[in-house]
Amino acid sequence: MPERADDERGQLSLSLVEAAVGLVFVLTVAATFGLALPEPGTTEAQLDTYATDVATIVAHERPADGDGPRMADIDDRETFERERETLERRIDELLPDNLLYRMETPWGTLGVEPPASVRTGGATVTIPAGTVTVEVWYG
Repeated sequence: MPERADDERGQLSLSLVEAAVGLVFVLTVAATFGLALPEPGTTEAQLDTYATDVATIVAHERPADGDGPRMADIDDRETFERERETLERRIDELLPDNLLYRMETPWGTLGVEPPASVRTGGATVTIPAGTVTVEVWYG
């Protein structure tokens, strides 16, 4: 048997290496999509969390002037109407752009009515004048 020179070693085909790398890439992407799917019921839980956060913050957050909780300052419909824009702006800041909301207070409502066909999340907090209920959904 003749001896092989060092420069005559066998080499792996470059196209075979490219195919292996491509296969690993495709499998990685497929696994990522498969693992990233949310569990059933996750949407409702996430919506409930958003609603709870909004209800709690809006009901208990101090206004910019620092004079007591915002909702506690509102004691009639006239004050509610005067604060409406500020409340709507604050809720818009708290929620992601793809969520819509409806907030019911003892003095009136903010936001829009949710369509019957959407899943919603909700939360209720108690304030001195009654309850504040927030409903959120993907819009």
